[in-house]
Amino acid sequence: MVKKILAYSYIYLILLLMYVPILVLIIFSFTNATYIGSWNGFSFELYAALFQSEEIMVAVGNTVIIAIISAVCATILGSLGAIGGFYMKRRGRAVLENINQIPVVNAEIVMALSLVVMFVFIGNMIFGGENLFSFWTLLVGHIVLSAPFVYLNVKPKLQQMDPSLYEAALDLGCGPRQALYRVVLPEIIPGIFSGFMLAITLSLDDFIITAFTRGSGLLSGANNIETISTLVQAKIKKGPIPPEMRPLTTIIFLIVLLVVIGISIYRNKGTSYKNVMRKRLRARRD
Repeated sequence: MVKKILAYSYIYLILLLMYVPILVLIIFSFTNATYIGSWNGFSFELYAALFQSEEIMVAVGNTVIIAIISAVCATILGSLGAIGGFYMKRRGRAVLENINQIPVVNAEIVMALSLVVMFVFIGNMIFGGENLFSFWTLLVGHIVLSAPFVYLNVKPKLQQMDPSLYEAALDLGCGPRQALYRVVLPEIIPGIFSGFMLAITLSLDDFIITAFTRGSGLLSGANNIETISTLVQAKIKKGPIPPEMRPLTTIIFLIVLLVVIGISIYRNKGTSYKNVMRKRLRARRD
């Protein structure tokens, strides 16, 4: 009994520390006070100011565009890498998995500095000293960050799959490509989707690689690309966070909450459907 009380107390304490700051931001997003702690009455003025702020809207647009494009590329590369590694010989698979682990366990600052050195070297040695830093260098940085995590999400689904399915498809007349599309991919779709969502989250949340590898482009035009994380950091340098950031935090939190709830409902429906079908098959057999 005492162990249960301590366990639940610990869980609730962690949840409290995690979500109370977010709830405070949400509450004070409905008042036009400059500082958190003072209440000037309930209003939606900050939400109106948020959508009227060109600076914030540019940062949000850049962040979303980079997140979606990098997540798609990282999902394709990570999924293909996981499938290829799964069907490789044991020694080659071990080498590939060890290489994939390096970006996962490595410090992000090391990865960012390595990318900067690589881009500077390529610019000096191949392009005659040209500055390569732009949207493309930023995109490469985000793909390098996300692809190993996609690999780790897809790999367990491949291990859960019956290995004889692919061989059976080949025996029944499918080519390797058809067997991949018709047999392997449907089995690992949940892992691919999870990897895609994780890649988007990593890209949206990233600051270090973005700060080191960004250049001009996208919605920022000739200026350095601003994302939500770099904009917040720039604002903190000058003073307090603008009040318009509070409603932006609220909107992001609500979107993430709705996505999580939607995924949970979809998975529960899928599980219920599978259980019903299994019961019907058992009833027919009996």
